[in-house]
Amino acid sequence: MHKKRVFSGVQPTGNLHLGNYLGAIKNFVNLQNKFECVYCIVDLHAITNRQDPKELKSNILETVASFIASGLNPEKNIIFNQASVSAHSELAWVFNCVARIGWMNRMTQFKEKAGANKENASVGLMVYPNLMAADILIYKATHVPVGEDQKQHLELTRDIAKKFNNDFNCENYFPIVEPLIPKEISRVMSLRDGKKKMSKSEESDQSRINLKDDKDLIDQKIKKAKTDNDLIPSEIIGLKNRPEATNLISIYASLNDLSIEKVLKEFKGKNFSTFKSKLSESVVEKISPVGNEINKLLKDQSYLNKILEKGSKKADLIAKNNLKEIYDIIGLRKFS
Repeated sequence: MHKKRVFSGVQPTGNLHLGNYLGAIKNFVNLQNKFECVYCIVDLHAITNRQDPKELKSNILETVASFIASGLNPEKNIIFNQASVSAHSELAWVFNCVARIGWMNRMTQFKEKAGANKENASVGLMVYPNLMAADILIYKATHVPVGEDQKQHLELTRDIAKKFNNDFNCENYFPIVEPLIPKEISRVMSLRDGKKKMSKSEESDQSRINLKDDKDLIDQKIKKAKTDNDLIPSEIIGLKNRPEATNLISIYASLNDLSIEKVLKEFKGKNFSTFKSKLSESVVEKISPVGNEINKLLKDQSYLNKILEKGSKKADLIAKNNLKEIYDIIGLRKFS
């Protein structure tokens, strides 16, 4: 039996938004009371697309600040940046030799990110699911919190674990990791287009609520959020083919730890101008304190660096011990 351990990573894109909070970080905070948790700023994943070096360093610290401001306890969890633990990259190479090219070709996220110019995409962008598998399995994690868009990559991690265990006749060495998917919300969509995921890369800042947005800006963005002319229905079926309405109601439900059914019961028959007022109050109540704390933490970068350093040492100890076992299973020699 494997020890129950959660692993998850967040890319240091800078200026994290409501989608990052509801889709990942809020869940991280809940999980820290149930599991041993390893939370990673996946800076190696970030460089699959070209990054400005100064911005990347700054974004790593901002991501740490966002974790702490949201309620993650650095004494209770391992919080570190991926590049500080070399075992991630070493195991990723092993998994490059275990995974099959056909598996990579089926990854829909690569097709979406590479677009029409697939031949010009970096090799790293294509094989980064193998690095993701290494991130998880180097700690023998048993559970990973994921959104719907990451389920395919987690399935690949399971396939790699099974193939490694089978190829090297080491049954159950790597755990077959289980997904932890929030029941009520896994994807937060754009405030301008309910069919698109909320993203920093979208041109309009009105499409997202940034964690560092102040009260007035949050209120303005919610008021301008796209909706339709119909009233709020009494049942979920009434949200069919209404992506913007579904998105706003889902955000309210997640912020207040309610089911969508309960939200519809509360607001049935009301128009969205009334609902948006309540939604804005909830976003301000939950997000403004986080943004204030992020700004406060960013003024003490030495504290954030110490969290990373301490977390990296803890992570490195676990990862090195496991990598030594993995190399021994494969037949590789490692003297350091």
